[in-house]
Amino acid sequence: MEESKIISNCKVVIIGGSAGSLNALMQVLPELPKLNDFAIVIVLHRKRTDDQTLEELIRLKSRIEVRSVEDKTALLPGFIYVAPSNYHLLFEKDDHLALDTSEKINYSRPSIDVSFESAAEIYGSSLVGILLSGSNSDGTQGLKAIRNAGGTIVVQNPLSADMPFMPNNAILYADPDFILDMQQILQLIVFINS
Repeated sequence: MEESKIISNCKVVIIGGSAGSLNALMQVLPELPKLNDFAIVIVLHRKRTDDQTLEELIRLKSRIEVRSVEDKTALLPGFIYVAPSNYHLLFEKDDHLALDTSEKINYSRPSIDVSFESAAEIYGSSLVGILLSGSNSDGTQGLKAIRNAGGTIVVQNPLSADMPFMPNNAILYADPDFILDMQQILQLIVFINS
């Protein structure tokens, strides 16, 4: 891994995924130490429900505190934030998260592209975007936006993904800085945290 490409002033690690990505996340989250100077934001395609099952699962599996996201939630370092179902998750200049109910993008709300693009606009080179397993093309345009803003982009190795379409598409069109399996993604996040 070319660690020289890793930014030293990371404020947000944003992780997007769809089908198969929860399994991938469960290989990483339980192993992560407490975060120092950045937040992790997770944007997964999920069914349109009001329940907190995903948030509760992540709370149970992680040593890092999970904060529920409502409109205008403060984004603070040291916490995990999970995009709620049926809303696009947006980032605001004053380090707050906003929720949006505009039309679905790539058949999804939350859309990974929408959140990645919004985060890129606010955090630029202080952002690391990670795209995991999935079965559609969501995330690729968002990764391009992160790259264009000076951030670092990472894609799960399709060979390690339950659904390789999403990472394959991103590799073809977004030119990621890193293509990593889940153990390497864990190492990368730990490195950023050190």
